[in-house]
Amino acid sequence: MINVEKITRTYGDFTAVEDVSFEISPGEIVGLLGHNGAGKTTIMKMMTGYLEPTGGAITIDGLDIAADRQRIQQKIGYLPENCPVYPEMTVVGYLDYAAALHGVPEDERPARIADAIARTELQEKAIQPIAKLSRGYRQRTGVAQAILHKPAILILDEPTNGLDPTQIQHMRALITELAGHSTIIISTHILQEVQAVCNRAIIIKDGKKVLDSKLDSLQANNRLLVSTSAESDKAVAFFGGLDGISAAARVDGNPQKNGMSTCELRLDENNNHNQTAAAVASAVHEQGWQLYALHFKTRNLETVFAEIGA
Repeated sequence: MINVEKITRTYGDFTAVEDVSFEISPGEIVGLLGHNGAGKTTIMKMMTGYLEPTGGAITIDGLDIAADRQRIQQKIGYLPENCPVYPEMTVVGYLDYAAALHGVPEDERPARIADAIARTELQEKAIQPIAKLSRGYRQRTGVAQAILHKPAILILDEPTNGLDPTQIQHMRALITELAGHSTIIISTHILQEVQAVCNRAIIIKDGKKVLDSKLDSLQANNRLLVSTSAESDKAVAFFGGLDGISAAARVDGNPQKNGMSTCELRLDENNNHNQTAAAVASAVHEQGWQLYALHFKTRNLETVFAEIGA
């Protein structure tokens, strides 16, 4: 559905985004992840047609954004950074105005507005001026605007910004629900946000894509930590020669501490990892070594960030 091909955006001598490419299929919830200033918002602005790429191309449903910008924008619901709204309007008045801009037929607007208000839990604030709302309620108003026209693509820049913990949980549930009929792209610098709602992460660092992976692949249990009484170098050499082990390395700074050494084993992708772990335990026993610990290494986005230096 979405194809981003080698997009670049420069401002004079400064390159904000450089040679970024990815594809997003219908129904995916993709987290665009990176530190503040990494280039996430710039990429989103180019995807929504609010900013032209200096180089590269973006196509959505076969339409080129340079030639078919308005047709593409009709398919998109967009929550921009910092949630720009009209503070002098009431919530319901603003949503009615937004519905008209989105091209929602007049006779359908009341039902669409009521549905958006209910989904974002804005019922108690519907007739209040936006200027009097807290930051969290303004953020919800921005999300309500983005979903009014039931877009096929929903692009949310920091959707939980300003929300309290309860509101964050509700927003996560809403995003998961919306994924039933929309492709969703979320920009955030919060790792837990991506882990909670996304099934794929694209990490941007200094304007470049440094990782693009399904979360279940990132978190796959393909590494095993083994602590034994063996001398480290001997253990590394031994484990590296076992079936089902593609690599072995020492993980502690000291070759052997308190009579114990720990090795990290990378497991072959095509083997049953549980069976390989059992075989490692048996091999340690056959060597006459003490087995102090054996467990799969936990890997999450924080681990990945540390590995790639993002």
